[in-house]
Amino acid sequence: MTAIFDSLRARIAGIRTTARLGRVAAVGPSTLQVSGLSAVAALGDRVSLGNCAGEVIALAPDRLTVLPDSPTEGICLGDSVTHFGPAMIAPDARWIGRILDPDGRPLDGRPVMSGLLPRALRAAPPPAADRRRLGSRLPTGLAVFDTLLPLVRGQRLGLFAGSGVGKSTLLGSFARHVAADVVVLALVGERGRELRAFAEDVLGADGLARSVIIAATSDQSPLIRRRCPLAAMAVAEHFRDQGAQVLFLCDSITRFAEAHREVAAAGGEPVSLGGWPPSLSHAIMSLAERAGPGVQASGDITAIFTVLVAGSNMEEPVADILRGVLDGHVVLDRAIAERGRFPAVNLLRSLSRSLPDCATADENALITEARRLLSAWDKAELMVQSGLYTVGSDALTDRAIRLFPDLDAFMAETAPNEFPDHAFRRLGTILSR
Repeated sequence: MTAIFDSLRARIAGIRTTARLGRVAAVGPSTLQVSGLSAVAALGDRVSLGNCAGEVIALAPDRLTVLPDSPTEGICLGDSVTHFGPAMIAPDARWIGRILDPDGRPLDGRPVMSGLLPRALRAAPPPAADRRRLGSRLPTGLAVFDTLLPLVRGQRLGLFAGSGVGKSTLLGSFARHVAADVVVLALVGERGRELRAFAEDVLGADGLARSVIIAATSDQSPLIRRRCPLAAMAVAEHFRDQGAQVLFLCDSITRFAEAHREVAAAGGEPVSLGGWPPSLSHAIMSLAERAGPGVQASGDITAIFTVLVAGSNMEEPVADILRGVLDGHVVLDRAIAERGRFPAVNLLRSLSRSLPDCATADENALITEARRLLSAWDKAELMVQSGLYTVGSDALTDRAIRLFPDLDAFMAETAPNEFPDHAFRRLGTILSR
């Protein structure tokens, strides 16, 4: 009861008794020109126009350019515009188990209380020189990630794949099984009909019970979709600063980039990077850098970002930018998914930069041997399937052909209640044959 009253007091204390007002000076197809606020507004500040909100995306001496959160139909010249300042969110422990929008409003039909301390949506990462190193290995319940592509505390990992290859299902598995105190999910540009299905079926009751979901559906404005991962990261930072170990899941960075491109175009930013604005690199990297190991008594944010890549093209700008700032990347292969193996990880195109430090010498030897055999199979697969390979031509290839079915089955194994040591023993048994 005390916490409820504390939250109410904080909300009352935040009520502004005065407000700076401007006027709509011009209305365009997607943006507004506002006069009277140039002396007080800053880039990125929030404004309100009756039932509509917006964000300042450009400044001039006598006018602001505002991008509304909703269509401009019905807005008239001379309408009053209220200045609110920077976008903020006030996370609270009672948000765990809830589905919210990027402004902290409930999407699950139940009331929610805000926390005591508002946080900016855009924050600086912890000081680079003070951050801890990557932590210990985390069990995931999936054999391939418990051994060949380990995930460690404070790591930032990317999942790269086309649509329909199993990214959401894999995120749900991570949310249920990876060791963490709190899971924060940013669902950017999701189909509205899929939000409840993801929470109830993919995430499940156990996953949702320790999660905070921040969602922006595909029909919402680019401002709201762009704010979604920023708000989710602010929520993750709130729990991290309280000493919690946080698992941050973002689906997807591609939709975040698309929303950023729309906002940048409305603000007059020129196009480069194959159709993307120059500010995209900083937007993606500044978001990713906020995750990772914490400092002193704070917790860590272990982050997994998904990227939609057409035709598994890892060189397209969004994938290339994110891959350069992450601590590992995992490529999900459509051909593997089509033959029924989940997760459809293409090990030869994937990498965890937590290796070799997070594994023992014996474990690293097993990982190296498994990769060597899978590489040999990859080179010989076409010849084997076409009947052109003769057994005995090469000892490594012969062994790869013999062990590939077992290695392929191993990468689909699940063991939610086992620590990675058990998976390594299973891998060692396969490679000793």
